[in-house]
Amino acid sequence: MPENTQSIAFDYPQQNAEGATCTAQAWAKTPPHLSAPDKASVITRIKQLLVEKDAALIAHYYVDGDIQDLAMETGGYVADSLEMARFGKNHPAKNLIVAGVRFMGESAKILSPEKHVFMPDLDATCSLDLGCDATDFAAFRSLHPDRVVVVYANTSAAVKAQADWMVTSSCALAIVHQLKLEGKKILWAPDRHLGRYIQEQTGADMLLWNGACIVHDEFKAVELQLLKAAHPKAKILVHPESPQAVVDLADVVGSTSAMIKAVVEGSATEYIVATDKGILHRMRQLAPNKKLIEAPTAGNSATCKSCAHCPWMAMNGLQGILACLENASGEIFIKEPTRIKALGCIERMLDFTTNHPELLAKAQHGFVKNIGAA
Repeated sequence: MPENTQSIAFDYPQQNAEGATCTAQAWAKTPPHLSAPDKASVITRIKQLLVEKDAALIAHYYVDGDIQDLAMETGGYVADSLEMARFGKNHPAKNLIVAGVRFMGESAKILSPEKHVFMPDLDATCSLDLGCDATDFAAFRSLHPDRVVVVYANTSAAVKAQADWMVTSSCALAIVHQLKLEGKKILWAPDRHLGRYIQEQTGADMLLWNGACIVHDEFKAVELQLLKAAHPKAKILVHPESPQAVVDLADVVGSTSAMIKAVVEGSATEYIVATDKGILHRMRQLAPNKKLIEAPTAGNSATCKSCAHCPWMAMNGLQGILACLENASGEIFIKEPTRIKALGCIERMLDFTTNHPELLAKAQHGFVKNIGAA
């Protein structure tokens, strides 16, 4: 098979690790439901401590809606992974509470080393991160020294430290397209579906690591077709971390922010949303007049036909945020040599997106331009 085809050069089969980071353990650590009076008390205390501790709450679109609302109400932020880190870097607060998964907290720390960065639960990780072990990745990378290393944001600081470029789903096409124009061959990690989509759109010579998001990997084309038949006027929104057959059915392929923009600005009244269902909370707030339909997963590990939710995102709770503020628990630490190396690939991406907007415009095949990370 020629190298410039959609080839997967390394098969890492343990992306759903056992032990403290397995999905069963993640679901077991989902914070217990709070009664209305207890929830109100915890929220009041968090608001008080955010001020007293000079802290800002930054949340991803996939976490619980109460956390998203709290972030917005307290002058924090709800966004995609890269914009979370950017906001944290630019915010004057000395302490950042990052509600999301581990690589998001690490990204905030990489960009803001002088600040204390905390997470509600440090065990909240990501199957893409778990499926790209830094030592194994180094061995893979050493086999292909002639290739430019491009890694997705959903990787550890230790993997980013080995990369030439970090990309997000909003700028990956533009950057890979430019690298192809420069005659570069690419080693891509970790998401095979996003890598395949980018290779298909750009024609770049790419070797792909075999990772996948456990949520997006379970979307099924046949189930999506059945849902479309029941809602023929609905537009289908798909994240590019999904399998090819699912992406092929999409009206819009894009990042979390791209999907939100498509719903808010789109003329359709119904949308089938194929990503983590946590995003529906913000979509409903921004587009209350639109009907949003959860795309079915029905995968091997699914227990229902519409249960697309990351178990590690579900580990974020109000109780954990309170613990961060009261006890300084869940702090992110990154050794300085690793942080500095990882910072390089992130800054290269930031410089590119700032200095070459015309290249972004040319390379956005199927994505909504300049919207943010996954």
